[in-house]
Amino acid sequence: MAFRDAAGGRRAPTNEPDWLTLGQAAKYLGVAQSTIRKWSDVGRVPAFYTPGGHRRYRRSDLDAFLERSGPGAKDRTGPVVLVVDDDPAVRELVRANLELEGYSVREAASAAEGLSALEHEPPDLILLDVMMPEVDGWEMLRCVQERFGVGAIPVIVFSGEVEERAVSAPEARGARGFLGKPFDLQRLLDQAKQIVPT
Repeated sequence: MAFRDAAGGRRAPTNEPDWLTLGQAAKYLGVAQSTIRKWSDVGRVPAFYTPGGHRRYRRSDLDAFLERSGPGAKDRTGPVVLVVDDDPAVRELVRANLELEGYSVREAASAAEGLSALEHEPPDLILLDVMMPEVDGWEMLRCVQERFGVGAIPVIVFSGEVEERAVSAPEARGARGFLGKPFDLQRLLDQAKQIVPT
């Protein structure tokens, strides 16, 4: 039995031990099945199909994808976005959608992690959750401005607080934009593209 790729051309034998199902590949990459499905549909991760139409992924292709697009990627081509949010599901959703648009994404689960990430490589844009335990997003924004200067690294903040006060505060504090949570992903992408086009 052999697999054919999405274009119907390349074939590979099934007796190789490194073939993964959709679920296994998603787990291997640490993303949702819907995310890897989207990446396959747009050609970012090669997928092969069984005669029954099931997707299969070669481990070496997944490793190559991680090297190109993962946290330690060396071949970054798009602008670097740092996503700081204590909710891993939000970070995954934002990362997957930004990467599909050509951005290189780094994640931080707290303000402390975010500030530490800035030491290695200042990003082109920071997406920052306001409501985080210990050090909140406003304090991190202040630290970023002290270290790099106001506006040197553009910041879009998001929060579950959507009162008028919360919406007007970000710009007064030097942020470039504000989104209420749960946010409209398209609006987030539009704001990111406006500030740092790919």
